[in-house]
Amino acid sequence: MVAMLIYFLLIFNVDIYLQFDDNRNMTKKTKKQAKSYGCQQVLLHPDQDLRAVLEYLCGEANKVFNCSVYYARQVWFKENRFVKKAELCGQMKWNRHFNAMYASSAQQICNGVVESFSSFKELLKLFWKGELTDKLKPPNYRKPGLFTVSYPKKWLKLTEVGIRVP
Repeated sequence: MVAMLIYFLLIFNVDIYLQFDDNRNMTKKTKKQAKSYGCQQVLLHPDQDLRAVLEYLCGEANKVFNCSVYYARQVWFKENRFVKKAELCGQMKWNRHFNAMYASSAQQICNGVVESFSSFKELLKLFWKGELTDKLKPPNYRKPGLFTVSYPKKWLKLTEVGIRVP
């Protein structure tokens, strides 16, 4: 029996404090912390039906990644600018592979593409300063296959049988 791994992403990011100004009006002050990501690997031995669903989701995730990279590369090649998270997610929401998944999971994939392009942007700055000697290439596509799907903790339900994935 083939075992599969699923990654679950747990996100904790903002604490909210209430404070009063000089006129005794309540104001909300947020203290932003560095995002803490916890990842739990779960080894599965799925039956045939569950395996088909998981392979479908991971295959669609790979296609969302490639479509996102395609759009980001086209914006960079044609307009010589880098795409932002909101713009990429806004364009991808019309994509059939994006709509085949839960929105937060597909947005996590798009955010990863934007992060890889921002890393490429920083490397370009170093290249133009002469601090890098290697020729740079923008992030590339993935080969056909499976890609990691991550779910926020609030979307997972613990049942008697195990964890219910949406």
